[in-house]
Amino acid sequence: MTSATTTGVRSTATATARLPGAWGLGLAQGVLELRQFFRQREQVVFTFAFPIVFLFLFASIFSNDVEGAGITASQLYVAAMIAAGVMSTSFQSLGISIAIERDEKVLRRLRGTPMPPAAYFLGKIWLVLVTGLLETALLLLAGVSLFDVDLPTRVGEWFTFGWIFVLGLTGCALLGIAISSVPRSGRSATSVVVLPFLVLQFISGVYIAIDTIPEWMLNISALFPLKWMCQGFRGVFLPESAAVLEQAGSWEYGRIALVLGAWCVGGLVLCLLTFRWKNRRDG
Repeated sequence: MTSATTTGVRSTATATARLPGAWGLGLAQGVLELRQFFRQREQVVFTFAFPIVFLFLFASIFSNDVEGAGITASQLYVAAMIAAGVMSTSFQSLGISIAIERDEKVLRRLRGTPMPPAAYFLGKIWLVLVTGLLETALLLLAGVSLFDVDLPTRVGEWFTFGWIFVLGLTGCALLGIAISSVPRSGRSATSVVVLPFLVLQFISGVYIAIDTIPEWMLNISALFPLKWMCQGFRGVFLPESAAVLEQAGSWEYGRIALVLGAWCVGGLVLCLLTFRWKNRRDG
């Protein structure tokens, strides 16, 4: 009896030891998420073409020189559209897709498997990281080739771009995971997620020049990450003379890091407090 029990314990321990870790499973989950994403051609076209089409429209219509800034309005839109693209691939995409997966009981089935919950979220992070990088590269290509945007030539400027991209993407992805618990069903997810994102784009300087937006709207937008990503990317891709257009007359990199970092922490807390594996009908 003792020998059989010992053998059983050893078998269980061996099986447990052979289970891959959360990081390895998260990487595999990320590959699966990317395959599913690129197999849906309509979603791929919409995700990557939407900000480029809007960039082309706004930058072509409003292409005059900006007085006193030494830039054209087209160059302003390139930096702003990159920020909007980062939030679109993270906040909007995750908020809608996770709400639909919850409604279709995909999350409930995944929770019943031995896969660690962290692996599911790592897979989502890989998805938004790859799609965010691809979308940013396409927007930069359009900006450089069509609207005379100069790429940074100094390592420090690319480093600034890197940390703004990583902090912004992480904060927005966590917010997307948190807001996915708000819709009561998968059908209402698009309405619940898109509306606040659309409002933020208008008051954060994506579609309208930052110096023409009322100050009270700018103060509201300053509470959220999009305004700071737009400002940070303008600082990276535009000349120093364009800083006069900003609310404070400077790029404020320190405040950008503080706000985006706070949203990473706050978004994680919101996820821990609100995330659900089942929809409300299932209790």
